[in-house]
Amino acid sequence: MHRHDTAAKPARGAGGVVPVMPATAQQGNIGIYQEAIGTVTPVYTSSITAQVTGVVTAVHYREGQFVKEGDPLVDIDSRQYRANLLTAQGTLLHDQGILAEAQMDLERYKQAWAKNAIPRQTYEDQEKVVLQDEGTVKQDEGAVQFDQVQVDFCHIVAPISGRVGLRLIDPGNLVTASGTTPLVVIAQVQPITVIFTLAEDALGQVLPRMKSGAKLTVDAFDRSAQSKIASGTLLTLDNQVDTTTGTVKARAQFDNRDGKLYPNEFVNARLLVNTLQNVTLLPTSTVQHNDKSTYVYVLTNNKAQLQAVKVGAIDGDTSQVTGVNPGQVVANSSFDKLQSGSRVKISPQGATPIQSSGSSTP
Repeated sequence: MHRHDTAAKPARGAGGVVPVMPATAQQGNIGIYQEAIGTVTPVYTSSITAQVTGVVTAVHYREGQFVKEGDPLVDIDSRQYRANLLTAQGTLLHDQGILAEAQMDLERYKQAWAKNAIPRQTYEDQEKVVLQDEGTVKQDEGAVQFDQVQVDFCHIVAPISGRVGLRLIDPGNLVTASGTTPLVVIAQVQPITVIFTLAEDALGQVLPRMKSGAKLTVDAFDRSAQSKIASGTLLTLDNQVDTTTGTVKARAQFDNRDGKLYPNEFVNARLLVNTLQNVTLLPTSTVQHNDKSTYVYVLTNNKAQLQAVKVGAIDGDTSQVTGVNPGQVVANSSFDKLQSGSRVKISPQGATPIQSSGSSTP
């Protein structure tokens, strides 16, 4: 917007006529936006570390590869763990045989005691022997399951679908169960989210829309805020306001099918809170300011008349105004030469077009 003093110099130009570019007020829709800097954040990021100690025998992924959940990633030498598993299975079979023998003895003692052939104590002692053997078998089963898990840890698969980063290990490397260095990092990029902050004063606009079930559109722009990268929807707001900044975090989700949003990239997020329908729109450049008022120059019968206006929502080069009606023509140039009552000559280029924004209610 321009700042211009109404006590301007007398109109200049050929014969006192000021050439001006016109713009026509139009009726249309305009969006109310909240803008903030955001960070592209994967929904899930998985840093996979070794759960067992051993030598890497194979790396199945390629750097930058898109993998699906369950795809093989890394193999670790599992021979020692398979040997432990085999030993545990053998112990289980042995103790299951002892349990079966104890259960047969218990059945015989039961029949003998029913005929008063043995003391009751002998029968009860055998019941406890069976319970002890059952406990031993359960311990063996736990050992088998543990060793089976160790074997499974040697074959690492993707826990999520996403994009693999740079290769961090090679075949032949020794990895340890206590190590903190990841074997591979997977980031889910489809869909992906953008986390940005909203001023707490904006909550009064956003929360009612969310509670009504409206899907609020969020556009992600590049660092220059000129090129739109992708469009998504607002997922949720954080559960508290950051008292140090007076802002609340918001998360928006994007399909990102074209992969243009990259994890940890900085973007400009633009949240469409609401859309004003059928309002009067003018190019933002037509609205002038001085110390007392906001105004435009309405062009009527080749004369410029100063008209006070009130500016509402602004969307880039378009402003919503009250004080003029759709169809009225206003000046869009030569403001330093204009004053109320100036004679004007309309430039042959014609009226400046206005693009209605926020055409659909979120």
